[in-house]
Amino acid sequence: MAFEKSSRPSSSAPRRRFGRRKICRYCADKEAKIDYKDINNLRYYLTERGKIVPRRISGTCALHQRQIAEAIKNARQIALLPYTESHAVK
Repeated sequence: MAFEKSSRPSSSAPRRRFGRRKICRYCADKEAKIDYKDINNLRYYLTERGKIVPRRISGTCALHQRQIAEAIKNARQIALLPYTESHAVK
């Protein structure tokens, strides 16, 4: 039995999904400020488990992502935000 080169069928080929490019909220709205005391805005950048959402998911630019991460860490330090899901007040 001879083996032939098998080409990948087109139906099982991985599909690339190109969505709309997300824009940074803080670059779009120059009036918006990142503040560690504003926990309602910071919660948008946390998962339900308490992890910081990465740039590729949130769509923020590198500069603002660093500022958001620092603000979240400051808010965690003074107990405005939980470190993990188990630390959340229910």
